Amino acid sequence: MLDWWLLPVFGFLIGIIASMTGVGGGIFIVPILTFFYGFIVSSATGTSLTSIIFTAIASALNYAKQKRIYFKTGAILIITTAPGAYIGAWFAIIMEEKLLGLVFGVFLVLVAIRMIISALRKKEQTKAAHVITDTQLIHSRKTIIIGAGLSFWGGVASGLLGIGGGTLVVPILIVAMGMPIHYATATSMFTMIFTSISGVARYVQADLINFPVALLLATGTVVGAQVGAYTSKKISGRNLGLIFGMMLVVAGINMILKYM
Repeated sequence: MLDWWLLPVFGFLIGIIASMTGVGGGIFIVPILTFFYGFIVSSATGTSLTSIIFTAIASALNYAKQKRIYFKTGAILIITTAPGAYIGAWFAIIMEEKLLGLVFGVFLVLVAIRMIISALRKKEQTKAAHVITDTQLIHSRKTIIIGAGLSFWGGVASGLLGIGGGTLVVPILIVAMGMPIHYATATSMFTMIFTSISGVARYVQADLINFPVALLLATGTVVGAQVGAYTSKKISGRNLGLIFGMMLVVAGINMILKYM
């Protein structure tokens, strides 16, 4: 077991990655807590989701200053992601440990493959390229309905796997709703605040959260999130997608190997 003082260091590094990609950081926090600190997966997911609340708030504040958050679209998505997170947490609590770990690993690998393929096929946008606005998305009823429906499952994944929901929500915003990746990561962080709080509520009821560990992680993620939010605007959308996908592959394979 590693020393507890390393948790803020892990948190800082995870915060940078999470803020840059909009995924919340749970894809790394859960494996770290299970591999190195002996947590059962359900407790690791609850603790991870708690720390993600702080990461999401810190990132969203920075992105709001950059005017990269689609608040109207995000507010609508929260209507489905928040209850989805509570339901996902409920399933995580009753699910068998080995199965939960394998589900987490396979889920990460599948999402990673989809994101890498999408990034490789994507051509870099020119500065003159059209960017769909928040108002345009709101007025596209079909797009909003599809996005909200799919985002429910992002919420379920958030509560079930302790990942904050961005792992699914970011691809949904990009692929299903046509949102540019830099705006998608920022909007995902905004919705993640409320999605994570909803999932955490269920884990609190089951007494599966280690609050001291969550706070130690949060002290690092909050600082790292600021660095990541600033750095992300300097990286192209294609490269950001590739970075996101490759990190998910590593985390997913590690989880599968642990619970096979």
